[in-house]
Amino acid sequence: MTGEKISLRRMERDEVELALEWAAQEGWNPGLYDAECFYAADPRGFLMAEVDGEPAGCISAVAYDADFAFAGIFIVREQIRHLGIGMMLTRKAMEYLGNRTVGADGVVAMLPKYEQIGFRIAHHNARYEGVGAASGRRLADLRDLPFAELERYDRRFFPAARTAFLEQWVSRPGTIGHAAIVEGRLAGYGVIRPCRSGFKIGPLFADTPDVAEELFLSLAGCAEGERIYLDIPVCNRAACDLVERHAMHKVFETARIYKGETPRLPLENIYGITSFELG
Repeated sequence: MTGEKISLRRMERDEVELALEWAAQEGWNPGLYDAECFYAADPRGFLMAEVDGEPAGCISAVAYDADFAFAGIFIVREQIRHLGIGMMLTRKAMEYLGNRTVGADGVVAMLPKYEQIGFRIAHHNARYEGVGAASGRRLADLRDLPFAELERYDRRFFPAARTAFLEQWVSRPGTIGHAAIVEGRLAGYGVIRPCRSGFKIGPLFADTPDVAEELFLSLAGCAEGERIYLDIPVCNRAACDLVERHAMHKVFETARIYKGETPRLPLENIYGITSFELG
């Protein structure tokens, strides 16, 4: 790469795989089938930077609806990070998202730069690692639940409807979803999916700490002896208690940031974030 010509364009579907390969090289450990889910959320929301015609950087800017969006997968190849490509990608992404509130999970060390473009911190998140163990618990299969009921419940915990994304998220190969039914109604659900290394649980939404515990045990039992990961909002004390109780240790930290009004979400009921890339 000579740096003579920098251009930006929208990614094609297969190029989201390339972006996630870069993410894997950065140590972010994406899911094996995340690309299908991410692209379904907003096919226009993935930007690629090229230098002299060669892929050089990327960002996702997923517009969920007219009011809310989420940005992520912000990567510039290390050898050309001095060319200003990151700022070019950011500006193009924000131009596409317009006046929407935009969420992101930012690396803590980069917070001053995010603040310069209008983002403000809402809370911290952390990724915890542990080992899956059989527990004898096995809750209801999420596939047996009417999708409309799942979507209604999910909407409580996310600032926008995410139908296309959610349909893909719960149905990828190797992905398992469990539902907690209490007194005939949905009181929580969780998903575990295969990743480059081990398995990630996310989301994990629950009405009470006891329901969260049952869901965690049920899902973790599906990856017995394997590495498992759970991304939690650290302001949720019950979520912190859960990872500590199961001998998980922190391996990564982000700051949840928003450009625009911070959405009001029941963080006390969020025990596992869906993903750092799409919220």
